[in-house]
Amino acid sequence: MAKIAILGAGVMGTAVSFPLSDNGHVVNLVGTHLDGDIIAKLQAGYAHPGLRLKLAESVQPYTHDQLNEAIKDVDLVVLGVNSHGINWAAQTLSAVLSPSIPILAVTKGLAGDGEKLYILPDVLRAGLPADYRDRLEIAAIGGPSIAQELAARRHTCVVFTGKNQTLLNKLAELLRSPYYHVWTSTDIVGVEVCVALKNIYALAVGLVIGFLEKEGKAENDAAMHNLAAAIFAQGMVETAYLVEKMQGKPRSVYSLPGTGDLYVTCQGGRNSRMGRLLGLGIPYSQAKAEYMPNDTVEGASLALAIGSTVESMVKRGDLDSEALPLLLTMIAIVCHDAPVTIPWDKFFAFS
Repeated sequence: MAKIAILGAGVMGTAVSFPLSDNGHVVNLVGTHLDGDIIAKLQAGYAHPGLRLKLAESVQPYTHDQLNEAIKDVDLVVLGVNSHGINWAAQTLSAVLSPSIPILAVTKGLAGDGEKLYILPDVLRAGLPADYRDRLEIAAIGGPSIAQELAARRHTCVVFTGKNQTLLNKLAELLRSPYYHVWTSTDIVGVEVCVALKNIYALAVGLVIGFLEKEGKAENDAAMHNLAAAIFAQGMVETAYLVEKMQGKPRSVYSLPGTGDLYVTCQGGRNSRMGRLLGLGIPYSQAKAEYMPNDTVEGASLALAIGSTVESMVKRGDLDSEALPLLLTMIAIVCHDAPVTIPWDKFFAFS
């Protein structure tokens, strides 16, 4: 039996508590400063508002100001904050956590500084004090994992990734269950690039929902699955290019972190809802402000986080614009309120 602290009480961080508690581990679920309402409900004995399920008795909810107590003597920290909270998490954890305790991150995303793109585990490490960052072990979870399905104990297949294979094996044993199937990979760059980019390409696939609603079904009830599949495929081609550019491995693109995660993300959710609005012809700034003001749309957040960096890298020649027509289109749509036009003639430019 192990003792685990989960920082972040959103749906994905909390969902990880289910295989952990089913495996007999003690779990302390610590909300961030934004999770007060969630923790209050859990402490009162209600179901998690996002998962709509009650947590196991071995899962104890804590508010963020109780982190010092919740993290005492833990064997592992699971990081469940969103991508905007990575720097906050680094500062918060370095004040209370021994660097000998590993972190397993469920947070997805990329960051850019105008010159270069970074995976979030590297951003997390960079936000730590120098003497701390060199000793801390960080692993991450990638692959198709809808939080509600995991919490309902539906079969879920994921990859744990990091640089230390021994640690990955240990973490996999902690969480593997009859329904939570874990593989391991030391390709942390490839996995992290895939699971981040899937959000922006799922947003692109979601455009088709709006296209179809605007045009209506054909006389013979034909929909637009051909169109959606082509956008999906172009997204995979571009993901493979960026994984290679960032020195990841192609295998991650065509397995759970890449194809698998993009597929499941296209099945619905906030990326699809925003994609529909954009496909209907509503500019991103208007769609966000009027229809989804309180929602974090992961694909749009990624475009905003890396858009200017990608554009700068293309301008300098560090990235080839001909290899990324869909990414550049989605960046233009989200960052510059550009009209939605699919650059068909630039797709699948195989050399």
